[in-house]
Amino acid sequence: MFKRVFGKPKQESSNTVTSLDKLNETLEMLEKKERVLLKKASAEVEKAKDYTRAKNKKAAIQCLKRKKLYEQQVEQLGNFQLRIHDQMIMLEGAKATTETVDALRTGAAAMKAMQKATNIDDVDKTMDEINEQTENMKLIQEALATPMGAAADFDDDELEAELEELEGAELEEQLLQPATTAPAAPVQVPAGRQPPRTAPQKNTAEEDELAALQAEMAL
Repeated sequence: MFKRVFGKPKQESSNTVTSLDKLNETLEMLEKKERVLLKKASAEVEKAKDYTRAKNKKAAIQCLKRKKLYEQQVEQLGNFQLRIHDQMIMLEGAKATTETVDALRTGAAAMKAMQKATNIDDVDKTMDEINEQTENMKLIQEALATPMGAAADFDDDELEAELEELEGAELEEQLLQPATTAPAAPVQVPAGRQPPRTAPQKNTAEEDELAALQAEMAL
């Protein structure tokens, strides 16, 4: 469908560029003619002023007529330029459309080539191989995690029951242990202050006599 509408992309693009160049040249030529005609119209106005000052009314009117003709040509050239601008805009839009379709066609061809290189059967086969290898790895890991030798003969339920028995005995021992009193904290005495000392008690007379008798007996 796109081939029928747009033809060959490269040829269409080349023709479009050539047409745009030709339109640009024509537009520049029309603009130059317009500037020349505007100068001629201005010159006729200056001549009409000179003839008016010279009281030559007929010559002044002829100048104004020529000015009108120049202005009509300028207006016609303006219409030509407008049509050329319109044609250039349409060609630029067609060129952008053609380039867009060409890019889409290239992308579609690349995608088709990639899909051809990647067959759906090959994808399914690869996924099956990945799943198979994953299952094999799980089986290997489970086999490595299985207890072997003497450890395989241990009964998990029996071991858990023994552990519960040990925990119960430990708890009972903690409940029967008497509570220990914490040692009294030492009294903090502020710096520079000493606790009051108790005054030594004086011996009575009887205690002095008893001490003297014990001393004599010792001799």
